Amino acid sequence: MTKTIRIGTRDSELALWQAKTVEKSLNDLGYKTEIIAVKSDGDIILDKPLYELGITGIFTKTLDIAMINGQIDIAVHSMKDVPTALPQGIVQAAVLERANVLDILVHKGNVDFLEKEATIATGSLRRQAQWLNKYPNHTVVDLRGNMNTRMQKLNDNKWNGAVFAAAGLERLGLTPSLTKGEGAKSFKIKNHSFGGVGEALDWMTPAPAQGAMVVLAMENDNFTIDAVSQLNDIETEICTYIERQFLRTLEGGCTAPIGALAKYDQVNDTITFEGNLLSLDGKQKLEIKKKVPIEDWKKLGYHSAQEILNNGGKELMAEIKNALKN
Repeated sequence: MTKTIRIGTRDSELALWQAKTVEKSLNDLGYKTEIIAVKSDGDIILDKPLYELGITGIFTKTLDIAMINGQIDIAVHSMKDVPTALPQGIVQAAVLERANVLDILVHKGNVDFLEKEATIATGSLRRQAQWLNKYPNHTVVDLRGNMNTRMQKLNDNKWNGAVFAAAGLERLGLTPSLTKGEGAKSFKIKNHSFGGVGEALDWMTPAPAQGAMVVLAMENDNFTIDAVSQLNDIETEICTYIERQFLRTLEGGCTAPIGALAKYDQVNDTITFEGNLLSLDGKQKLEIKKKVPIEDWKKLGYHSAQEILNNGGKELMAEIKNALKN
């Protein structure tokens, strides 16, 4: 049996790049494909911070519905946007090999402002909290929209800088391809009118699953799952599983400033993990670092989150939930 695999995606430039990457991989394996783009609420409602919208999976919900209704066969997402609990009937079919995990500060040419009062833009509570933890005298403002919209807003405002995911900038060809984990360095942002400069933030713990792309499918669609599973990267799957397990155990469905990164060390056959939970203002930071043999990976995220919860995390999560409600 052959069928055309309908690939659902958001219609932003980055989401379409991701969908086309999956399409090419499937085509190379001999499968027929078609891309179907839809707008999500997260792309349409740009005047409110994400946490205020109160919807889990605001960027994924529209595609979930399209898949359940049989309009598309798979959905391609940045994995960090996907809720840890998937809707009934939808499964993770593949996690692609991970790209750069780092966050990038984009600024207008010099970083003298780091030692003074400054304004930094980001739509992420995690980036906000980690930034304020390191630079408590700075102000953080909300920034929403697709990659090019956010770049334009940075250009048009008097902000000193804005924080972006390195993977997104690289995928759109706006930065040089940075070697994973290379650390802080400056580089020109390509093809942009204000000629901004990027700086890799190697001190900032990324979002769980940052830099990874995931493909979701319907659990009863064996043909599509068999096709897509050939794109799965096992190392990325394991590391993102650990990070998302940490997130799910801490969060319980609430948006919070949580960072997590798991790395596989091939030489020693170990997994290193670092995770943190911060208060919204960045003043409180609970963190954990662990190294375990590879065979202990399945509960690493869970046990790490439990340690954080038992060391003040429960109270901090309650404060965050309360603050976001008000």
